[in-house]
Amino acid sequence: MTIAFQQTIPILRIFDVDKAKQFYVDFLGFAIDWEHRFEPTAPLYMQVSRGGLILHLSEHHNDASPGANVFIWMTGVESLHAEITAKGYADIRPSVEKTFYNSLCMKVIDPFRNQLQFNEEIKSDGEV
Repeated sequence: MTIAFQQTIPILRIFDVDKAKQFYVDFLGFAIDWEHRFEPTAPLYMQVSRGGLILHLSEHHNDASPGANVFIWMTGVESLHAEITAKGYADIRPSVEKTFYNSLCMKVIDPFRNQLQFNEEIKSDGEV
């Protein structure tokens, strides 16, 4: 049988559901696909997505450590930057920078110190 990896879904640690939803849904434009708790007072585990990007957010202390760094290849970094900066989110003002690995990169840090690096390749003719 051939080995084939199909998808990677990062699990990011969160500590406050309302702050997580404000950041990932209201600010970054993700949709909540589903939420799960083993019982009403148990920690939340949920999936958010935007386009082809899927993230799992977890309050469970054994699922992940805060301060993760997720590297994301995409197209439209400058459009995403314009979209989110227009929202005026009080806690972060990201910029788009050219990297040494020939991409445009916008880094955002969530309220739990997890970093998302949105990267778009710069083609050889200088266009993205």
